[in-house]
Amino acid sequence: MGSTMKFKRSSCPITNVLDTLGDKWTLLVIRDLVLGKRRYQEFTSSPEKIASNILADRLKKLETGGLVTRHAYQRNPVRYEYLLTEKGEGLKPVLEAIIVWGKKHYPGSKRFPRVEQH
Repeated sequence: MGSTMKFKRSSCPITNVLDTLGDKWTLLVIRDLVLGKRRYQEFTSSPEKIASNILADRLKKLETGGLVTRHAYQRNPVRYEYLLTEKGEGLKPVLEAIIVWGKKHYPGSKRFPRVEQH
């Protein structure tokens, strides 16, 4: 294991996580994946109303970062579904901790339900 990681800003783990997840939308996309959303239209139907261009950018960023994979589910026109990788699945306990903290400090907030796949 002689290779050395190249870090954008510093070797601080928090800095490196924020470089990947630290914008307004990325964790919400991860949340939706954890809840079972897979297809583009499912993401755009979230109550936060993410713009299509931002969603496309975040999905590409997550795929490049190894957190998400995409698979074609339709050929003409090509349409994709997105799935968390093992690395992405590792964020589930992080999201759970954020939910617990958020519910404690933001009374009236609620956990969103899972999406049933057809």
